[in-house]
Formats: sequence, structure tokens, C-alpha cells
Amino acid sequence: MTDRARAERLDASDPLASFRDRFAIDDPETIYLDGNSLGRLPVATRERLSELTAQWGSELVGGWHDWIDLPERVGDLLASGVLGARPGEVIVTDSTTVNLFKLAEAVLDIRPGAIVTDSENFPTDRYVLEGLARLYGRELRTFDADPLNGPQPGDVKRACEPGGVALVSLSHVAYRSGALADMELIAQAAAPAPVIWDLSHSAGAVPIELEQRGVELAVGCTYKYLNAGPGAPAFLYVRRYLQERPRTPIQGWFGQRDQFQMERPYDPAPGVRGFLAGTPPILALAGVEEGAKLIAEAGIQKLRDKAAALTELIVTIHDERLAPLGFRLGTPRDPARRGGHVSLAHDEAWPICRALIERAKVIPDFRGPDSIRLGVPPLYTRFVDVHDALDRLATLVERGDHREVDDRPLRVT
Repeated sequence: MTDRARAERLDASDPLASFRDRFAIDDPETIYLDGNSLGRLPVATRERLSELTAQWGSELVGGWHDWIDLPERVGDLLASGVLGARPGEVIVTDSTTVNLFKLAEAVLDIRPGAIVTDSENFPTDRYVLEGLARLYGRELRTFDADPLNGPQPGDVKRACEPGGVALVSLSHVAYRSGALADMELIAQAAAPAPVIWDLSHSAGAVPIELEQRGVELAVGCTYKYLNAGPGAPAFLYVRRYLQERPRTPIQGWFGQRDQFQMERPYDPAPGVRGFLAGTPPILALAGVEEGAKLIAEAGIQKLRDKAAALTELIVTIHDERLAPLGFRLGTPRDPARRGGHVSLAHDEAWPICRALIERAKVIPDFRGPDSIRLGVPPLYTRFVDVHDALDRLATLVERGDHREVDDRPLRVT
């Protein structure tokens, strides 16, 4: 059996171990395995927000001289340190939902044809695409991807084969299973239709390499592996050669070329800044900046290597101790084919999840119908955290503790 000493040895040799001390961990007894939903609070962010509120109090509206370019500055930081893009190709603004609407509508405005996605794509993505299909009177082609391995190039090719496809929209890492999609092969299968990638479950956990992989359009959130805070603004990526043709459908004064020339008609700002709309949330943007700094400092390849090792430890302990208790691995076994979280399936997943939180001080999350997701962001998750969490999980199921909890549905799971 995999003992705790092995996890301790892995922690002792972990080059990223010191980053854990740079996060606010108020209760060390609780094991947090839900950073794939909401990342921890960096200490630097708490300090930065205090400084910003002081600046607001002293400078009032004069602070805008420092703040006004923050969406672009943070976008460039994400581009270089997290996403593998070039300066001027990433902007931080709005939510993932709004950004997907903006990019998808911009494509539909210039391309006829159907919209393609998979039935297991993240719900907000599917909802946006359904709404756009209705708004534009377009066909929405939804294919069933493998629930474990996610969308494959062959799936995309078959969905696009009838022709007349305007765009394809997929997630880089499947939100339920954690399966990692092959961007380049899927782009070839979708061609000539562009692919809009949702990077919400991959940014900060795996190398994305937008420039190297030839990705043209992408969106993603910042409050998971980027640790930017609840509801932090999302990002939007448009490859440079595409920036002058697709135009945002949401025209706002921050996307205006000379935004304080208010007597003039709307004239979109050049480049990715033209996808801005309303006034940006400065305090929240500071959270994105501090989170992106940590990722860049740690190095995305080191983060990827540790995430692969952490998830591999989960797989190993699952096989040894959890599978005999009725658990099924809901994530690809190949580390190269998964992101930063592992899904464990069980017929009693919901009450087990509740028991973990209420009786074992382990925080995962539940995704219906039968999945317990274990997110292990490598900046602050230790190998002993994984070992101890799964030991507590196995123990409570062996004792039947999950059959004694209140398993009524909750709004947040």
C-alpha cells in the first residue's frame, strides 16, 4: 500500500514547496481539494487590496491615471507567464460567459453556418451557444464525447463533415473528468471553422502555448488555478492577425479608440483593447495580477510536472484502496491526457462528498450525477494532503459515515 512516508518524501523534494507559505491557510487541519473551483487567497493579494483601497481613499478619481491600463497590463502578464501568447493578444475583462458571447458572436457576424460543441461542455458555454443559435437562427450541432476522455478529433470531424460550420467551441480541460483535449489535432479536424477554446480549467495548471499551437480564439476564468478571487474578471484572447476583423457585439466606452472624446460616434480601439466594454473592476483586476505573478514566478512547466505527480498519486491510491470500496476512476489514467483535477465516481457520491466536508475536514466538490472532483493546484497542495485526504475518504466509507449525513440537495455543491 502507498504509505504516508512516500508522500512526505515527495514533499521534501518538491521545488514548489515554498509557495504554500505565500497563501492564507487559516485552518491547516482542513484539506482543501477544491482549488479547481476557487483558488486560495494569496497573501500578496490581501496586501495589494489593502494598498489599493488606501490609494482610492487618498487619490479618489486621480487614481485612474494608474488604473486605466490595468486590463491590458494584466493581459500581457497572462500572455507571457501563463498562456504562451504575445503582448497585445490577451485582455482581462468581464466574465467567461460574456467573453465567450463576444467572441462567438463576432465570428457568427462574419461567417455563415452552424455552431458545434459537445454535450458535456461546461454548462455556461452550452447556454451561450444555444442562445446565439436562437438569436441568429443557426443550427447548433451537439455531439456526444467520451465521458472519460473528452472530445476527440474524430468527434469534431464527424460533427463538421456535413459542412457549413461557422465555429466550434470546446473546453481545453473537461470540467467533469479533467480530460485534456488535443488542441492542434482538433483544430485540424474543425478546419476551416475556427475553434474557440475555454481555458478555465487549464490556465495555471498545464502549459497552453497558444502561439505555438496556432490557437486563434480563447476565453477563460481566473479564479481557479490563477487564484484571483471569487468572481474575478476573466480573460479573452484573439490572435493578432484576427484582431481587426471580428468586432465585439458589446460596444462600450472602454473599447472606444479615444474614450474621453465623448461627443464622437463609436470608433473601436485597435487590437484586443477593442473587446473591452464597460469600466473594469480595478480591485478584482489586482487579484488577477497577483495570481498571475505567482504562476509566472513558479513556471508553468514545473506546475504541470507537480500537478501530474499529484494526480498520479490520487490514481495510485484509488486503485489500492478506493476501488475495492466501489469507486471508479472518472479521469484518464495517462498523466499527459489530464489536467489538474481527478474525478472519482461512486453510486453514493453526493452523501460521500457531504461526509468528507462535515466529518473528515476534506473539501472536494460534487458534479452530478456521480462524481467527486479532487482539485490539486500545485502551488499550495502537498503530497501529504492527497494521501491524508484519501485516507480519510476511505475510512469514512469503510465505516459507513456517509449514510448518516443529511444528503438533501444544496444550491452550491
